[in-house]
Amino acid sequence: MTDAAVISDAPGIAISESAAKRITALLAEEGNSRAGMRISVSGGGCAGFQYSFSFDDALNADDRVFERHGARVVVDEVSLEFLKGSEVDFVEDLLGAYFKVRNPNATSSCGCGSSFSV
Repeated sequence: MTDAAVISDAPGIAISESAAKRITALLAEEGNSRAGMRISVSGGGCAGFQYSFSFDDALNADDRVFERHGARVVVDEVSLEFLKGSEVDFVEDLLGAYFKVRNPNATSSCGCGSSFSV
């Protein structure tokens, strides 16, 4: 993953230590330490917008890269408008293990946390 400026946590997206560890572990299992976790926002879900998570080793011209402890999160500029100030975390609880976005821009979210409204 090259050709884009790496942006630190601010202003943009913070990556928790737990999320950083999980991202690097998943990429190590895939054997692709150059990739990053892409987060995008699209219309849909039960609350209006939904988060999408994938692993990607390609960068587009409008992508921004946030890094912590070697873990990279990639967000396109349109999605970043919805995600500014958010924290990406990895949670393990009774519901299971999953990535969670703590988004201060969301005015409401669904019960599972994968969709939100602004």
